[in-house]
Amino acid sequence: MTELSLAFALQTPADLPAIQKLEERAFGPGRFAKTAYRLREGVAPELSLSTIARIGGMLVGACTLTRIAIGGAPALLLGPLTVEEPFRARGVGEALAQRSLDAAKAAGHGLTLLVGDPPFYERLGFVRAGFGQFVFPGPVDPGRILFFELQPGARELRGLVTSG
Repeated sequence: MTELSLAFALQTPADLPAIQKLEERAFGPGRFAKTAYRLREGVAPELSLSTIARIGGMLVGACTLTRIAIGGAPALLLGPLTVEEPFRARGVGEALAQRSLDAAKAAGHGLTLLVGDPPFYERLGFVRAGFGQFVFPGPVDPGRILFFELQPGARELRGLVTSG
């Protein structure tokens, strides 16, 4: 990753169109049918916690955090985490996610939840959720539900996951 001359920053409203195009290239139109995307519908990302990576003026990656609730308690949803194809497997995604998690912890948030690839996210410290711990409002593979405890005790959250 060091040879790429990456610059990391917080997302701004001006970045959102480029981020949406990146997500379109990475995940295609089927992404909108996924439950995690449905939770984010109409909810603005937490720009103070969401990060981007650039090389020069080119956006090469983005990690978005969005407010959700779990059983009525506030939490965050990580995703999408997107990196341009030529820059994958170089640590860009990990660096983006870590910066967003660090910002969320510093801001006092308790828990970050996601639906994603366990081997990738477990390397970052995410833990697989217990069966039935988090109930999504649509279909989700329970083996892909992971969480990251930002504050002690937050791992005890349980219940229905709703838009924040």
